[in-house]
Amino acid sequence: MTSSPIPYGRQQIDQHDIDAVVAVLGAEFLTQGPVVGQFEQALATYCDAQHAIAVNSATSALHIACLALGVGPGDIVWTSAITFVASANCAIYCGASVDFVDIDPVSYNMSVPQLREKLETARKAGKLPKVVIPVHMTGQSCDMQSIHQLGQEFGFKIIEDASHAVGARYQGKAVGCGRYSDITVFSFHPVKIITSGEGGMALTNDELLARSLRRLRSHGLTGNAPEMDPRPEDELWNYQQVELGFNYRITDIHAALGLSQMRHLDDFVRARNDLARRYDELLVNLPLSTPAQASDSYSSYHLYVVRLSLPQIRKTQKEVFRELHARGIMVNLHYIPVYLQPFYQRMGFARGQCPEAERYFKEALSIPLYPGLTREAQDRTIATLSEVLQG
Repeated sequence: MTSSPIPYGRQQIDQHDIDAVVAVLGAEFLTQGPVVGQFEQALATYCDAQHAIAVNSATSALHIACLALGVGPGDIVWTSAITFVASANCAIYCGASVDFVDIDPVSYNMSVPQLREKLETARKAGKLPKVVIPVHMTGQSCDMQSIHQLGQEFGFKIIEDASHAVGARYQGKAVGCGRYSDITVFSFHPVKIITSGEGGMALTNDELLARSLRRLRSHGLTGNAPEMDPRPEDELWNYQQVELGFNYRITDIHAALGLSQMRHLDDFVRARNDLARRYDELLVNLPLSTPAQASDSYSSYHLYVVRLSLPQIRKTQKEVFRELHARGIMVNLHYIPVYLQPFYQRMGFARGQCPEAERYFKEALSIPLYPGLTREAQDRTIATLSEVLQG
């Protein structure tokens, strides 16, 4: 009998989640109703942030976060070389240009020394970024205090791409509290820490940014009188389009699932950390390196990334990938350096720009990690990985 494939990640849904969605289907509002606000308030409270704006994806949240910070043609946005493409695409959506910062060889997050060096070069050339988007890779926070200090020195705004990191902590505070950034973005895709099916959230402590984000997610419309142009006294309509926005709203159906999942957020993160610690212990003698964790960070462990010691294995990364898939261990690669994607290559980006990111790209694999991963499935993953690497 063939064993079922083990995915690298998957959602964890219970009956309460299902009931919450069904309840909305029988309620008055399917969208723009009260459950969206309840979901927003729940996450804002959890993160100790002033404002939370729910949208239909983290990609949408990144887009309107850039727009709210005034990103447009002629501006430059920097992000990490190792991230999902949305972290860079959001700048292109705004008509801005994008560039990439190499990663730290230990955390795989944006390298602070590389960021400083690039900023000093850019200042001399008069090409400093308007916004920097550090990415909390795999769920571990970047060194946000240092990045914030550089922001003060070089004059850029900060969007934390925390798509991997809902439930994570940095310096004892929840990622999303906004201590060192202007806006934080979360993702609720099914393989993330909690899910709303599809969905995202932008958190900020700036009321003006929050108003802008709310308008931008809904066509640039507002019913808030101070934001509207003067109207005839007899005009009855209570809304105006005051800027170009988008239809990025999340439905109450999706919000109901996300709100229900919030009950388990800490449990999910704890389970992921427990599984990661077990991997750390049981993979120690294999020809690979396991993820390192900073002492001031509590990771949400969206991903568990190993780095293959290729000279010892005497197989290529692709060969290991294929052999694991053939045996039902559905590893993945997170991520290809964004500037090596064909779209960005056609923009003129060259290989060699971020050497550490390219080394990572040749060695990294994400192995299965999610709250519902059983000990049996984890043991099978470890045994299969051992066979492939040592066989």
